[in-house]
Amino acid sequence: MPRLFVALRPPAQVRESLLAIMGGVPGARWQDDDQLHLTLAFLGRVDERAGEPLLDALNAVHSPPFELAVTGVRHFERRGAVSALWAALAPSELLKVLQQRVASACRRAGCPPEGKTFVPHITLARLNRGGAEPGLWLADHGKLRTAPWPVERFTLYESHLRPEGSLYEPLMQFALRG
Repeated sequence: MPRLFVALRPPAQVRESLLAIMGGVPGARWQDDDQLHLTLAFLGRVDERAGEPLLDALNAVHSPPFELAVTGVRHFERRGAVSALWAALAPSELLKVLQQRVASACRRAGCPPEGKTFVPHITLARLNRGGAEPGLWLADHGKLRTAPWPVERFTLYESHLRPEGSLYEPLMQFALRG
């Protein structure tokens, strides 16, 4: 059964800005260029028979194109320890609407996304419990900003788990339309 998610892929210029700040936190496992994305819906393992209904449902998502921009870096914690470093995105009502419509389409297709609260972000690094504290890195890069970029499509990906890190294979893109 494939492991699927729906995401937005930032353009090369934005990814280059993110890659440029990666490093300097001992023990962090930094993402590579191919892994940089903003997850709209993580579906997990999906029965292959659900593939066609899922594609049909995602193709029926109507949402107008919009712009996004990176507005700093943040972190997630798990049990009081930093578990991930990520790039924050400027608030966008159209992004929230798109995410809700994608999640709804996935549920209609019988592929409900995980129930986590949507926090728009691009994961930059994962940290093991007991690793280095990234406070200095967060302070150094907290004011990171990118120019806005147009969001005109979203993508269904398959995630292949590997010891050296996940490989994300784009399966199909869906154009945004109002």
